Amino acid sequence: MLAALTDREWMWAAGGLYLLGLILGTTSLIKGGKPSGLLIYIVILVGYALQLMGLGLRGKVVGGCPLGNSFEIFQFTAWSAISLYLIIGVTFRSSLLGYFTSCLAAALTLSSLLIPEFDATRRAHIFGNNPWIEFHAAIALFSYGVFALLALTSALYLLRLYSLKSKKIGGWFSFLPSAIDLDQIGLRLLISGVLILALSLIVGSVYWSHDFQSVSRFKLIVTCSVWLAYLVALLLRLRGILIAKRFGWTGILLFAAALISLWPVDSSRHTAPQTTPTHQAHP
Repeated sequence: MLAALTDREWMWAAGGLYLLGLILGTTSLIKGGKPSGLLIYIVILVGYALQLMGLGLRGKVVGGCPLGNSFEIFQFTAWSAISLYLIIGVTFRSSLLGYFTSCLAAALTLSSLLIPEFDATRRAHIFGNNPWIEFHAAIALFSYGVFALLALTSALYLLRLYSLKSKKIGGWFSFLPSAIDLDQIGLRLLISGVLILALSLIVGSVYWSHDFQSVSRFKLIVTCSVWLAYLVALLLRLRGILIAKRFGWTGILLFAAALISLWPVDSSRHTAPQTTPTHQAHP
């Protein structure tokens, strides 16, 4: 029975679990209690496994890493962010990070499922069986997952700064990690994201140096601009200029801008060698 499920149905199930984690956390906060970090972690972990099944099935259909339209890009970005959370979530020991991760994952996963235009056409073999370009695209999108988690920790950081300034340390504010811990985690995520996206550009340049005419100039400019913006933020942070609130808001606003940039990048792609309508895939 499970083998008969389509890739989108697996992802619907994953989105439902991410939403469940969000509901569980919200209910606990409304009641004035602490969200169960272990419970939310397990819910996210199961959702992650289901989403991985969906991405795997989609990858088999399109003949490569599923990054051919906005739907697949949103799903892969959510999957990347959750991958990082599952790795650092235990050491971070913050139930609120799991709660915010559920919120992000549910928003990206379900919104892409609910907008038919995002998955109206399924592009196959978009990388032309070129492993360099496929690897470049995969790690570039993975860096967006890093930046997504950075945006989450930035939101927690701003909440912690607000609680300290307003002297509100009780209630659910007491569940927040310290400002110092959040600042250091944010810095490490920013460094990681900049390095991973830089690696993506280096890998891509190996191919572009031999066939630069095939490169989408607009896509290259947008990707380099995103990397440059995060690099400038990192340099300003290391120099002690971008700190406290400015650092927190920068992490959130830069990710919002990076996410918005995915639409024009996707729409600017050249027509793929093979396309498959996906109307029948919609549940």
